[in-house]
Amino acid sequence: MEADRIYNFNPGPAVLPLEVLKEAQGEFLNFNHSGMSILEISHRAKQFDEVLEKAKADVKELMGLGDDYEVLFIQGGASLQFDMIPMNFATKEHKGSYVLSGSFASKAYKEAEILGVGEVAASSKDVDFRHIPTQDELKINPEAAYVHLCYNNTIYGTEYHYIPETNGVPLFADMSSDMLSRPLDFSKFSFIYAGVQKNLGPAGTVLVVAKKSLLEKSPETLPTMLRYDTFYKKNSLYNTPPAFCIYMVGKVAAWIKAQGGLSVMAERNAKKAALLYEAIDSSEGFYKGHADKDSRSFMNVTFRLPSEELEKEFVAEAGKVGLGGVKGHRSVGGMRASIYNAMPYEGVAKLAEFMESFRKAHK
Repeated sequence: MEADRIYNFNPGPAVLPLEVLKEAQGEFLNFNHSGMSILEISHRAKQFDEVLEKAKADVKELMGLGDDYEVLFIQGGASLQFDMIPMNFATKEHKGSYVLSGSFASKAYKEAEILGVGEVAASSKDVDFRHIPTQDELKINPEAAYVHLCYNNTIYGTEYHYIPETNGVPLFADMSSDMLSRPLDFSKFSFIYAGVQKNLGPAGTVLVVAKKSLLEKSPETLPTMLRYDTFYKKNSLYNTPPAFCIYMVGKVAAWIKAQGGLSVMAERNAKKAALLYEAIDSSEGFYKGHADKDSRSFMNVTFRLPSEELEKEFVAEAGKVGLGGVKGHRSVGGMRASIYNAMPYEGVAKLAEFMESFRKAHK
């Protein structure tokens, strides 16, 4: 590991590949012989257009998607998508059908509910979001405009390990935390979005990958910047885009390709997750995982210690040995280790070793 760099387990903004950071650093002052930084170059310049198009092409290639899908970059975070999706696609007659599996899934539903166009297809709130609702639990209205999922729940440490069958209702997914972390049949989804600051780049943009047929026409009653067709028709360049974020997403996508693609990411992520879950499961009850085993996330490992006092000590001691960002979300407490694509195995191994030494010192 580089001197003075810690192992960063923050959930987002999160760890980025060191190779990508160094590459960006190397061309930061003079991007592509332009004599300017990527932060200074015009978004209308041919050089930036090449950055944008390559980022889009690499993302679609990694996802195995064809010309019937388009890639957009939109500002406002995934939280703005919570509003834009029901505004663009749902009506009072054809509501959005929401599966509530955690905090952000619930927030998305709340926005649709405010608009009067949301309904609940399933929820695991009654068990403190410890598991992902199963296929049998889903009660999807066949007249729904779409089914909305949050594919990985960062706060609770749960993740979908199946693609729901919706019987023809378009499937929408917030993949902010696990986008491009493993192979999926992405063609089964009509609309995917991800705040890139967790697994794909720096904070500042949302990646949208959706069927063109959904993006071609938005309700004319919506303001310009809340319409998906605005971004689609202008290739995400209607207004000044988050140029640096797009540049970095392109770098990360190229890095994933160079590593061997999503199958390699999945193999690495499974090994990292297995290491931490073994540390939890073999701790004789000292560590207690939040998620049910069949719903455990490969991206966010959440667990508790016997007391809040020990949890505070755990965070403090972890920081002293270069393990940062392990404190859980303020709404649930405990610990959370986010082990996204860019987190090296060595960092996870060091955390697992620390967990064992801390347990032995405090059991």
